[in-house]
Amino acid sequence: MNPYVVTLLLTSLGLGTTLTFMSSHWLLAWMGLEINTLAIVPLMAQKHHPRAVEATTKYFLIQATAAAMILFAASTNAWIMGQWDINQMSHPVTSSMAMTALALKVGLAPLHLWLPEVLQGITLTTGLILSTWQKLAPLALIIQTANYAHPFLLTILALSSTLVGGWGGLNQTQLRKVLAYSSIAHLGWMILVSQMAPQMTLIALATYIVMTTATFLTLNNINCTKTITLASAWTKAPTLAALACLMLLSLGGLPPLTGFLPKWLIIQELASQGLAATATVIALTALISLFFYLRLTYAVTLTLSPQTSYASTPWRVQAKQPTLALSIFTVMATCLLPITPTIYSLMT
Repeated sequence: MNPYVVTLLLTSLGLGTTLTFMSSHWLLAWMGLEINTLAIVPLMAQKHHPRAVEATTKYFLIQATAAAMILFAASTNAWIMGQWDINQMSHPVTSSMAMTALALKVGLAPLHLWLPEVLQGITLTTGLILSTWQKLAPLALIIQTANYAHPFLLTILALSSTLVGGWGGLNQTQLRKVLAYSSIAHLGWMILVSQMAPQMTLIALATYIVMTTATFLTLNNINCTKTITLASAWTKAPTLAALACLMLLSLGGLPPLTGFLPKWLIIQELASQGLAATATVIALTALISLFFYLRLTYAVTLTLSPQTSYASTPWRVQAKQPTLALSIFTVMATCLLPITPTIYSLMT
């Protein structure tokens, strides 16, 4: 793709998200979401592969449906309450409708079925944008409207997302689908506390973006999209393969890695709010997710590909890929837990 076109599309992505961030009017927020969708569609379809075109078509239809629902909810709220303000979505029907539309837009269960299929059909780089940047604008709207949503609706969306995110990833061999189900599970954790402690949602979102970016950059660097190719990654980049294990375990939320930070704070917040049963259920669903992260870690460290060569390969041409971003995000994905008090004090 022409670099000028790529620059224009990436600028439009940034513009759409910024417009949604700064807007207090539903029409402006809707415009930002639409700019975001239209900017990423050419990036998804740039390979002209049938699978990429199929994934792009699915993504466009789902996002258009969600945008139409958001516009319908906002106009209905303006008709009933006389308000277009995002922070005044006080009617129970319109607030539930808007929350359902935003859940469809980010891929929360049970409205998640499009996300694994779409992520499987696109490249790792575009998948990184879809899994991180494209979540920002809808989540900003979710945080702003969460106070008016029914707590039962948020709890159902959150618990079903963590459960589906764990179960769905159990028998996957495609790494992009695994990361899609990982995204669904992490979104469930964010949504659960969006009403009672939005700062926890921001902490969970920030750590999720750091860990997911590090994982996608690692897989892109060693060119792995399947579990079986991950098993032979140590022959190409042994250090990176070892770090990939730590990043996967961090996504699973094991201490002393960064991924433990948001889970710890969210469970603590739930317990302090008297929601011990909810905290117990979501902690148990995290164990299901941890299983498939451990399975991937086992594939990297303790299994050998059937065609693995045991000889060293000094003739292998070294890949000339930029690794500064990978290094920064890898350190952040594994080493931020000791500064949890600092992060918590800054966010609260």
